[in-house]
Amino acid sequence: MERNVASEEDVFALMDALFEADADRWTARGAGWWDGFYDDRERGVPFFRDAPDESLVAWHSAGLLPHEGRALDLGCGPGRNAVWLARQGFHVDAVDLSPTALRWGKERAAAANVDVTFVQASIFELGDAFTGYDLVYDSGCFHHLPPHRRISYRRLLERSLGPAAAFGLVSFAWGAMGSEEPDANFYREGRLAGGLAYREEDLRRIFGWLRPVEVRRMRAQDSDSPTFGESFLWAGLFTR
Repeated sequence: MERNVASEEDVFALMDALFEADADRWTARGAGWWDGFYDDRERGVPFFRDAPDESLVAWHSAGLLPHEGRALDLGCGPGRNAVWLARQGFHVDAVDLSPTALRWGKERAAAANVDVTFVQASIFELGDAFTGYDLVYDSGCFHHLPPHRRISYRRLLERSLGPAAAFGLVSFAWGAMGSEEPDANFYREGRLAGGLAYREEDLRRIFGWLRPVEVRRMRAQDSDSPTFGESFLWAGLFTR
């Protein structure tokens, strides 16, 4: 069937297919790559530590986040932020492509004696049950999306954020980490060059339909700190 584009989702799927299979980090075919990434837990990856983001903890301590309710962790990895949110009393759904990462997250939740619902799926495949959250959090997922998926991402947030909900984001900062190539180049090359860099004004524009509370660089944390932070990342907090 050669004339198979009849909906917005068909367009997204068509554009997804413009990327080489091993460059895909956002659909189901990317699960294997992430499994390989998380397979060796002893690798010196800073965010493998069982430590929540310093920005998430700071916003919670300052009363800028709900102090209870439902939370959705997008691209949760081994669950460090999901487990921390559960410790604070949130009912947490944590979504990731990688079964390997989710097994690690389940072990952490069990060790912390908290309940987290881990879901193996693309964030763009979540059903109607994933709505009405008080907090949606994304630490490192958004910057692995191709440009056209920003539209899907907005639709996801529109569905999942409840009234007056908070949205927290951690992503690569322009000039510090990630590719600064123009959006069109990613389609020409069929790859995302490890992730996309964003400027502060980019984030404020892309999420301009939400109210910005704070957009700042993360505060770097030592390897023995109880929280995680790297200065090459943005930390952004928005509310609906």
